[in-house]
Amino acid sequence: MPRRKGISPVIATVIIVAVTIAVAIAVAFWMTGIVGLFTGFEQLQITAIYDDQNGIRLTVKNTGTSTASITDVFVNNYPISQVNGQLQCDSTTLPTTSITLKPGEEKTCTLTFTKEPEQFKVQPGVSLEIKLHTAGGKDYPKLIVLQAYTADTGGTGTGG
Repeated sequence: MPRRKGISPVIATVIIVAVTIAVAIAVAFWMTGIVGLFTGFEQLQITAIYDDQNGIRLTVKNTGTSTASITDVFVNNYPISQVNGQLQCDSTTLPTTSITLKPGEEKTCTLTFTKEPEQFKVQPGVSLEIKLHTAGGKDYPKLIVLQAYTADTGGTGTGG
């Protein structure tokens, strides 16, 4: 009776290792795809801030990978609703409605005060900290020293 021969143990080991590596690579690519879906992040940048006779202008860009929703604005740590203010971006106005920015989107917004806040002065030479607060719980602050905008006179200032 002829003796049957199988593959050598070395070849069998090489095949098992190759299959294991192929499966590990496939699982790694699969997990990377799933992890990428759940690791989106928001990142707002206030790329420009200045004041003119119509208000404080902010240019805001979402440099993150998920949509960011601005839910509140703080001026010197006071919510915008408490300081007689509003933030207008396109046709959306805070504090009435949140402002959304898709990834890569940039918007120019205007912060105005309907009357002089009781908590601080809005006049040339005054520093204001403008802080955007998002639904994700992050704050994005920026400091501005006013040069032209004043709230109590309806936006007519000293120029600048």
